[in-house]
Amino acid sequence: MAKAHGSARAGSGSALAWLDFALDRGSPVPLYYQLAQQLEAAIEHGALAPGNLLGNEVDLSVRLGLSRPTVRQAIQSLVDKGLLVRRRGVGTQVVHSQVRRPLELSSLYDDLEAAGQGPTTQVVRNERVPAAADVAAALGIEEGAEVTFLERLRCTHGQPVAILCNYLPASLLDLDTARLESTGLYRMMRAVGITLHSARQTIGARCATAGEAGRLDEKEGAALLTMQRTAYDDTGRPVEYGTHIYRASRYAFDFQLLVRS
Repeated sequence: MAKAHGSARAGSGSALAWLDFALDRGSPVPLYYQLAQQLEAAIEHGALAPGNLLGNEVDLSVRLGLSRPTVRQAIQSLVDKGLLVRRRGVGTQVVHSQVRRPLELSSLYDDLEAAGQGPTTQVVRNERVPAAADVAAALGIEEGAEVTFLERLRCTHGQPVAILCNYLPASLLDLDTARLESTGLYRMMRAVGITLHSARQTIGARCATAGEAGRLDEKEGAALLTMQRTAYDDTGRPVEYGTHIYRASRYAFDFQLLVRS
């Protein structure tokens, strides 16, 4: 395995100067893909932070002993994923890391905070509304019964990542807008003694409408991940029904699959 070392900071101010790359030239895995994977890992783990410059492709190709087209292909693959951007007069720059969320009964806010993603929340709506048929069925209440409706825009590093819509039984708890903008919904539920136990969840995908695209800083028709979840407390009572959309360019669900014996 060939290893490329950066022993000094590049004069161009490249953030790659202190990173090591291990490239296995005997592997059937293409070199551009090996380089792209290691760059992506550096972004995900914070070694390359938003705003960092990668420097000149020529310098990087010389340092790693790779052809310029190989380096260009590796960088372009991360540009296509939305992790890097080419800026005229500036160079190739880290934009953000993709949020990878484990698929478990947890709050998006808590997961982002634990991953060092700097979550912030804008509460768009926090009001009482009559339950539509789908909401009533999910929460086990009569259609038209009063529920608390929340609509929030969740951001990381100042960039929008998700639009969250949640419905809760009106008598469950009081939801202060200021607190919702500084913490997570599930954290507020736990604080008043609600113990979340299980959930039914459906994940899908669709294209962004013009309105959704504008709010999420995407193009109309961009891919979105969708999630519907009904959460239950430890008594089996449905306490929350959520319909969320996420930017597929910035968000992914992680699954762990086990073989049934």
